[in-house]
Amino acid sequence: QVQLVESGGGLVQAGGSLRLACAASGRIFSIKVMGWYRQAPGKQRELVAEVTTRGSTIYADSAKGRFTISRDNAKNTVYLQMDSLKPEDTAVYYCNARGERAYWGQGTQVTVSS
Repeated sequence: QVQLVESGGGLVQAGGSLRLACAASGRIFSIKVMGWYRQAPGKQRELVAEVTTRGSTIYADSAKGRFTISRDNAKNTVYLQMDSLKPEDTAVYYCNARGERAYWGQGTQVTVSS
């Protein structure tokens, strides 16, 4: 099993920044990819960004140029730096880890006011 604990959500004004963190514990050696997804009210959960153990990254078009995903393998933690936030970024952000199977964090609320 892998446990994921997220932190860093909150309320911010449009144009502001937030940094999310997700700490993994348990069978971390099995993790190949870690990433962030988000789900806004009434919408499906969608990929925001992900990073492999080798550092390769993928970003959603909506995140490119504004968000940066990084991974500290020594701390088993993945970060999502979100800059130039927009009201449409408001959602619950979920950490995801994939390897033998997929694991999800409990989610952290990000609210961007206009």
